[in-house]
Amino acid sequence: MLALLRHRGPDEFGMLVDREAGLGSARLSIIDLQGGTQPIANEDETLWVVFNGEIFNYLELREELLSRGHHFRTATDTEVVLHLFEEMGERCLEKLNGQFAFAIWDRIRRRLFLSRDRVGVRPLFYTETADGAFLFASEIKSLFGDRRVRRELAPGGLREVFTFWAAQTPKTVFRGICELPSGHWMLVDRDRIRTERYWAMRFAPHGDGVPERGMDEVIEEFRALLVDACRIRLRADVPVGAYLSGGLDSSTIASVVRRHTANRLVTFSIAFADEQFDESAFQLEMARSLGTEHHVVRATHADIGSAFPDVIWHAETPLMRTAPAPMFLLSKLVRETGFKVVLTGEGADEFLAGYDIFKEAKIRRFWARQPDSRLRPLLLQRLYPDVRGLSGANTSILSAFFGEGLTDVASPWYSHTVRWRNNRRTLRFFVDGVLPPVEGDSLGAMARDMPAGFSDWPPLSQAQWVEAASFLSRYLLSSQGDRMGLAHSIEGRFPFLDVRLIEFCNSLPPGMKLHGLEEKYLLRLAARPWLPETIRRRPKRPYRAPVYRSFFHASTPDYVREMLSPGAVKAAGFFRPGAVEQLVRKIDGGGMLGETDEMALVGILSTQLVQHQFVDDFRSPEPLLPDKDVRICTMKTMREQA
Repeated sequence: MLALLRHRGPDEFGMLVDREAGLGSARLSIIDLQGGTQPIANEDETLWVVFNGEIFNYLELREELLSRGHHFRTATDTEVVLHLFEEMGERCLEKLNGQFAFAIWDRIRRRLFLSRDRVGVRPLFYTETADGAFLFASEIKSLFGDRRVRRELAPGGLREVFTFWAAQTPKTVFRGICELPSGHWMLVDRDRIRTERYWAMRFAPHGDGVPERGMDEVIEEFRALLVDACRIRLRADVPVGAYLSGGLDSSTIASVVRRHTANRLVTFSIAFADEQFDESAFQLEMARSLGTEHHVVRATHADIGSAFPDVIWHAETPLMRTAPAPMFLLSKLVRETGFKVVLTGEGADEFLAGYDIFKEAKIRRFWARQPDSRLRPLLLQRLYPDVRGLSGANTSILSAFFGEGLTDVASPWYSHTVRWRNNRRTLRFFVDGVLPPVEGDSLGAMARDMPAGFSDWPPLSQAQWVEAASFLSRYLLSSQGDRMGLAHSIEGRFPFLDVRLIEFCNSLPPGMKLHGLEEKYLLRLAARPWLPETIRRRPKRPYRAPVYRSFFHASTPDYVREMLSPGAVKAAGFFRPGAVEQLVRKIDGGGMLGETDEMALVGILSTQLVQHQFVDDFRSPEPLLPDKDVRICTMKTMREQA
């Protein structure tokens, strides 16, 4: 199991084997490089922890614990977590500002405590075997390292991927494999498994009114929180770099680091050979403005297609976009440059209303007040000028695409119904009867997670909650974040996801985030002293990567046609071979693929790869050698028991 996680933590391996429990750690050394070997025990060795991630306020917490009489053997944040748990039990999670998944084995009570950070930056999977063993790991492939664990795709999880872009926790795309939801802890003993939520995302129940604080005061408080969120995320015993996309979010983070800390700043960017997706001119402008040492990886169509099987191996799920592939290539560049840690801009779009889907919902609500209007739907052209078929579209086309369910404004899913309906069109490629008939169970589970008072929130706040609940940790921070970074042993850190910043933004009126149709209004005002005007005023451009041209070109990789061949499609049993063959013929014939067909192509190809890599031909690496590779924890008390 540890060998299958080598990429996440190649620096050091440790194990504790107790009478009926085992803990293993594959460590990426970032804090206390020499003394932070895991698992780590408390003073009397009754509690043992393995930990993945970072606690950014660990220095302050350590001082508190020292004042209460705790003694430390290391300088790690891992040991701070352990002593805080010893002091407070599960309530320790309330004090942690970080991104983490950890497990604590209580040798006296013979029970296991698992937990995951508030927004799900770090993953945590678990399963039970037929003979009653409970297994957990940071990645699913590690669970498959135990031969008792069944490897089979779950149709319900597949349907959710093709509808929501990701399986909705606790589901995964594998039968019997579950994911601990973000903001939850779990307690496992001989008798039961208990799961509890310790944090929920909440918004203030007010509309677009002016808050008691003036705008200048709000901007100053926001700036102070963001600067401190960046400052504490620079805590490391290794250099910390930053991603620079050329957009508002990452540029702001890089500028804060450059202007408000003494850290030497090294930045990293993706440039696309395909000009339709390339933003390198803005990246270089920002890098020159900050005077950073700047590194660029250039992603060609062939690069994306060649990397895609490795991307799927690390994502462990079918994908509907190729966007994770350039992130995989970027983390490789970061590692080759000698870095282990980067700051990135994820989270600003979710909590400061940066996505077009929020503006789309606002326009549709405005249109719904006069559903017969011919002018109001034309506002949607402003959002999607680059989407084929919508630019210059007449009213009837816009009305047909965006008008379904237009007046159902009381639905909690109103903001996302157009996206989900469009995604569901990809389901036509599946064999009849393979998938569950409806996704009502998925929406029902999501509805049960809604905090009390959801119906009293403003429409924008409801849309932000749905986006974060269905997409943020399930896809953005996982397939496009954690998995692509740690594929090359790179840890991403996300200042905009600091819990203090999230809760501050969620307390603000919607108009401070989405001002008319201007997204991230507060951030644009706050960033005025930090950014060139060309970057600060630049409209939001969604991050995307080329799709079908990445798989079909002059040097198409062999695996593409192999995975999409009628024989391979029939053998896997999920998709209709004739429909897939027709899609391939359309591409070979030079036909242009619309957005839905592009999603279908990526979804089908990636599902075939998941089936091949994890079910049909799963290859476990050579295990680590206890005497050579792994530090085995031993204790006097355990020797006496033996």
